[in-house]
Amino acid sequence: MADSEAHVSADPDLAAVASAFADPRRIRVLMALCDGRALPAGRLAAEAGVAASTVSSHLSILLAQNLVDVEQHGRSRYYRLATPEVEAVLEALAGLAPQRPITSLRQHTRAHALRTGRTCYRHLAGKLGVDLFQSMLSRGWVVGGDGRFRADAGDRLSAPGTAIEYRLTAKGADRLAEFALPQHLLRPGAALSYCVDWTEQAHHLAGPLGTALTAAMFEAGWIVRGKTPRSVVATQSGERRLANL
Repeated sequence: MADSEAHVSADPDLAAVASAFADPRRIRVLMALCDGRALPAGRLAAEAGVAASTVSSHLSILLAQNLVDVEQHGRSRYYRLATPEVEAVLEALAGLAPQRPITSLRQHTRAHALRTGRTCYRHLAGKLGVDLFQSMLSRGWVVGGDGRFRADAGDRLSAPGTAIEYRLTAKGADRLAEFALPQHLLRPGAALSYCVDWTEQAHHLAGPLGTALTAAMFEAGWIVRGKTPRSVVATQSGERRLANL
């Protein structure tokens, strides 16, 4: 067999990429990038709890495994996740990993912030995301299920859902049109994607509609990014608007 054929048929080097996830400091770097922003090395060093000189070696490993990309802006280099699949791996690992005991105020603050609201594949998750989806179901904007975690139906925490077939109603399409969302996302009867939220153990809206709706809520000032990476906070006006939903 030619060398080129052997190379093409070789198995993926899972151990190499898995080793990049094996260091808690690199995990913190990746988690800091999960809200879609590009961040400089100094900010990532602070998130990882290491010196700026140390974070460079971790970023080199992540770059080598194609987990992050780097962009040059002026004199600074900014890093972002290379693909959405990296965030998918982190979400899957979060569902498999045992919960560590909270031993400090900082850990408690971070855990509370992520449970209250966060981004997941660019759509809204945590209590904010689950409550929003429950409101859409209760008001008849979406039909097909009740938004609850169904382990017996194949639901897996921290994973895209497949057990329930949710669909957008005409009423839901009309109301969501108020957010100036792309029309092709607002077809009555269209199937909707959802994720099984790992903190709330319930469903939240996902897919293109979930991403577009979250972006519109950011643009309208209903929600803003919190101090904890990936965390999302409702503004005062956003809380009133969400309550009206």
